[in-house]
Amino acid sequence: MAEYDNTNRGAMFINDRKQGDKHPDYKGSINVGGKEFWLSAWMKTGAKGEFISLSIEPKEAKSDAAPAPASKPASRGMDDKPPF
Repeated sequence: MAEYDNTNRGAMFINDRKQGDKHPDYKGSINVGGKEFWLSAWMKTGAKGEFISLSIEPKEAKSDAAPAPASKPASRGMDDKPPF
């Protein structure tokens, strides 16, 4: 059986975890040029009528986040030798 090619395709579903207006109405994922993205959508009404507002975020964005800053070195007491 041949594997299905999802390149340049995506799907969205109703967000059943929505708890506030800022949470998207729909969530899903999309593949663009072989890269995976999270897809979010909000149903909105504007001057020209209803429209869908979209947002995408790379799936690897959370793992590529900057590392946490290193902890501060221990402070030196008066009896410690200077570092030079």
